[in-house]
Amino acid sequence: MECVVSLEGLAPSQHGQLKYASAFIDEHIRDIRIENNHIYIEHESAKSNAAMEAQVRRLIERFSHGDFGFKENILFEHRVSTPYEGDIIAELVDRKIIKVLEPGLFIFREPFSSLMRFLDYSFVSKIAGRFSDVKEESYPAVIHCDTLNKTNHFTSFPEHIHFLTHLREDLDIIESFSQSIRDAGGWQQDAPLDLNANMPTPKFTMNPSTCYHCYEGLQNETLEGDGLIVTAISKCHRFESRNHSDFGRLLDFSMREIIFVGKPEFVKENRLRSIEYIKELAVEWNVDSLFEIANDPFFTNDFQTKASFQRNQEMKYELRLNIPHINKSIACSSVNFHSNTFGTAFNIKMGKRNAVTGCVGFGIERWAFAFLAQYGLDETVWPAAFREQYHAWQQKPL
Repeated sequence: MECVVSLEGLAPSQHGQLKYASAFIDEHIRDIRIENNHIYIEHESAKSNAAMEAQVRRLIERFSHGDFGFKENILFEHRVSTPYEGDIIAELVDRKIIKVLEPGLFIFREPFSSLMRFLDYSFVSKIAGRFSDVKEESYPAVIHCDTLNKTNHFTSFPEHIHFLTHLREDLDIIESFSQSIRDAGGWQQDAPLDLNANMPTPKFTMNPSTCYHCYEGLQNETLEGDGLIVTAISKCHRFESRNHSDFGRLLDFSMREIIFVGKPEFVKENRLRSIEYIKELAVEWNVDSLFEIANDPFFTNDFQTKASFQRNQEMKYELRLNIPHINKSIACSSVNFHSNTFGTAFNIKMGKRNAVTGCVGFGIERWAFAFLAQYGLDETVWPAAFREQYHAWQQKPL
């Protein structure tokens, strides 16, 4: 079946947000597209088209009060003509450089895997390393539900969460589960297993953002001086339904972050410095890019309030790299200011006051995909500075 809904009254700048959120209306949706100011949803759901339309209209109402796509929100542009216009994903798959396990879940092989390591090395050496006394930390891939509760992730981005649990510590349950799998001839995705009875309420989820562990690690501490700067890379996980078919939108991805925790001026000044460093790198590497004021894709009904506040206070900037093949850009880096939200939530103190925080994020796979989408796999046509730095890095001992 196909549900068709008019987008009359919804600003074009919000069409992408609506398309993204509509993927979560029903698990049996097969395709979503926006054409001629209408959204078309192909589905095999037991819901009627009228019921589907009612849910789409709920989302339209959520996103219809505000147009955040103003040209003046672009802070910086480095527009260049790049040599590659092909479908880089298709080429990487065809050449067996990446293996698609399912939409958004890839195995990366050489040379893509080397490019990812080089990009992370560059973000550390060329940006994080320019801040004095930066500390490197290492984080687990899982995070406490209690920690996500403190960051308001459950209420702001509930659709992203990958819960982790296990079989109950009960010999009968463990043996019964094992026998049921054996009887079925192996794991069956649609097997009628009573997982709710066999598994406890999750204590952990997969970590959706690198910086959360930093704040968790500083809980109840009082910092000295003006604050501290931490850098870390970790695997992050966000479930995004059919949106994983979009270019660069991964289920499992690597996020390098630089995290600022301290006094307000310390965080604000270093955040502004990071923006200048990223702009310098975009020019040096000659990537077709722009920096703009942005907002997080809040999923809940207070989207308008949260998104407007973020934009009006300029709390989030994104560096977007153009993807010629699809004539769109994707966010590859973000620069965020959280005020004292996390300092208060985790009781991180600067003297008697709660610390403020900010962070700079680099999506490693997205950077690699976007760079190759502009320049392709032929290194001879890569920008000279990028190529020289990449080759110099390759010569470094492991």
